Amino acid sequence: MLDWLYEIVSQLIVWIHAALSLVVPEDSGWAWGGSIILLTVLLRLLMVPLFVKQIHASRKMQELNPKVQALRKKYKNDKQRMNQEVMKLYQENGANPLSGCLPLLVQMPVFIGLFQTLKRISDAKQGHSVFAMSWDLVHSAQRANIFSAHIPDTFLNAWSDKTWSAIIVTGLAVVISSCTTFFSVRSSMKRQPAATGDANPMAQAQKMMVFLAPLFGLFGLGFPLGVLMYWVTSNSWTLAQQNYIFAKFPPPGSEAEKAKEAKEAKAAKNGQAPGGLKTKLTKAAQDEPAPVEDDKPKVVRNQPTRKSRSKRSGTPKR
Repeated sequence: MLDWLYEIVSQLIVWIHAALSLVVPEDSGWAWGGSIILLTVLLRLLMVPLFVKQIHASRKMQELNPKVQALRKKYKNDKQRMNQEVMKLYQENGANPLSGCLPLLVQMPVFIGLFQTLKRISDAKQGHSVFAMSWDLVHSAQRANIFSAHIPDTFLNAWSDKTWSAIIVTGLAVVISSCTTFFSVRSSMKRQPAATGDANPMAQAQKMMVFLAPLFGLFGLGFPLGVLMYWVTSNSWTLAQQNYIFAKFPPPGSEAEKAKEAKEAKAAKNGQAPGGLKTKLTKAAQDEPAPVEDDKPKVVRNQPTRKSRSKRSGTPKR
């Protein structure tokens, strides 16, 4: 049913692999591993507008959260009316709770398509093609070597075969994937405003994800190395993107925003720009000498003359 999706994903891999083959050997792990990484980066670049939309949607929900809590308290005995009033509030303010799920909805088909493509490559028999990939390309991908491991290798299969190089590489990929998932979710949760974080349903879900993230590693034990490479690249991108966006534009009411405002206030008080450099205006005022006003009338000081003794005593001279 989803063969059309697998055809698209496999065709993208073929195109990227063909481009990389102009630079590195086409049968090498650099060509096939690079194809997966570049496909992930391309996908994440296309998803940047969706991520920005997700940020706006999340902050709009945070702004409306006090009103939502008031409605829930008001209609706590009438859940149907409460849901109607909450949805009405969202519509009036242009907020969409589902906007925060857009990046995940876009990533999941690609993840499924890549997983199925790499799984078919791993299981392909002699002479069989895989979706948009000919048998020659499938055979090339099966032999591609990445630090003595192959793209179709999984941790469980490597453990069964006692292939220690594949065990180490796939095991490290699973650990890194789980850790980046954990730090991404925790980083996003910590940036929730303190006033609304506990009452925000999204924040509560994120708290659960923090503890569930390490469990994803159990699923990763059965993923091919190619899928783990996609997972590591995507999670690392998410973590870096979050740190950059939230450092530039911290959520309103969050600790990050308060710290940024305090830093800017301290810099302004010291006559410094946010980057730590003296402002041009202040520097010019310090370097420029005080102006001399030539138009002021000059005061002439008369030197006192020496008086005779008779004039000083007031007695006329005889």
